[in-house]
Amino acid sequence: MFQNSNKKLFLTLTALIAVISLALTGCSDDNSADMSSPEEKPLIVVTTNILGDVVTSMVGDNFDVEIIMPPGSDPHDFQASAKHVAKIMEADLLIANGANFEEGMLDVLAAAESDGVMIFEAISFVNELEAHDDHGEEAHDDHESHDHGGVDPHFFTDPARMAQVVEGLSQFLVANFPEVNESSLVSNATSYMEELESLDAEVEEILSVIPVGSRILVTNHSVFEYFADRYQFEILGSIIPSSSTLSSASAKQIANLAEELKLNQITAIFADASSSDALAQALAGEADNVKVINLYSESLGDPNSIGATYIDMVRFNAEAVASALFK
Repeated sequence: MFQNSNKKLFLTLTALIAVISLALTGCSDDNSADMSSPEEKPLIVVTTNILGDVVTSMVGDNFDVEIIMPPGSDPHDFQASAKHVAKIMEADLLIANGANFEEGMLDVLAAAESDGVMIFEAISFVNELEAHDDHGEEAHDDHESHDHGGVDPHFFTDPARMAQVVEGLSQFLVANFPEVNESSLVSNATSYMEELESLDAEVEEILSVIPVGSRILVTNHSVFEYFADRYQFEILGSIIPSSSTLSSASAKQIANLAEELKLNQITAIFADASSSDALAQALAGEADNVKVINLYSESLGDPNSIGATYIDMVRFNAEAVASALFK
C-alpha cells in the first residue's frame, strides 16, 4: 500500500510539473512575441541631402530613409564610400537627382541599375531646361566629361518644380509599394506639397521688391537657371560657364565677365556655399563695389544653420538675393 501511495504521489507530481512547464513555455512564447522587432519598413536611399530632406519630410513614418551626401557636400565631385555603395545596393528604392548631377557617383548608379535596384530620377518629373555650358575657345579639353547631356540638373532651385517632384514621387510610391499605408503616405505627401506651394508664393513675394531692371544674376557656375526661369531673372553670366563645378574658367573669361559687371553696374556675385568662392572673390576684385554673396545652391547647410532644410534653404536664398539686389 505504501508503494502504491508513493507511486500515485510520483505520478501526481509529474503531472503537476508538466502543467507548470507548459504554462512557463506559453509565457515564454508570449514574451518572445512581445519582444519581437517590428516589421521592417521599405528602405529608400537618396543621393543628395536636398532630395533627402524633401523625401524624409514627405514620406513620414512609412519608409526608412538613408541619405548618402552629408550637408556641405559638392554633389558634382562627391565619391561614395564602400559603405555607401553597400547601402545603395540593399535599397528598396534609390532616389537620384538625375541629368548626371551626381557626377562622382555615375558608376555606382549604373551598377545599382544593372543590379536591379529600383531607381527614381527626380528631374524626370519636371519641365527640364537646357544646360548652358559655354566653355569658350580657351576651355580645357576635359570639359566634355562634365556635361549633363544637354539638361540642366538644378531644378531644385525652383520650389514649384520640387512640388511637381513630390507629386510624382507620391504616385510612384503608391504604385510600387502596396504594403505601405496609402492613406498615410498620400496625406503626408499632399501636406508637404502644399508647404512647397506656399513657399513658392512666399519667394515670389520676397523677390517682388527687386525692380525688373535689377533682376540680373551673376553666379559662380550655372546653377540658378530654374530659379531665373520661375521668377523672371536674367543670368548675365557665370564665372564657371558650366552647370558643373568640375569645369573651370580661363583668365580671359573672368576678365570679360568683369567688364560685363562694370557695364551693367552689377553689385553682387552669388557663389555656392558648398564650394570655394575664390574665383568669385577674384572677379569681385576686378570690378568696382561688388560683393560676394554665398547661397545654399547645391547642398543644405549644417543642422544648426539657416539652410538646414530645403524650405529654409530656398527662403534664405530668396531673402539674400532680394537684399543684395534691392535698390
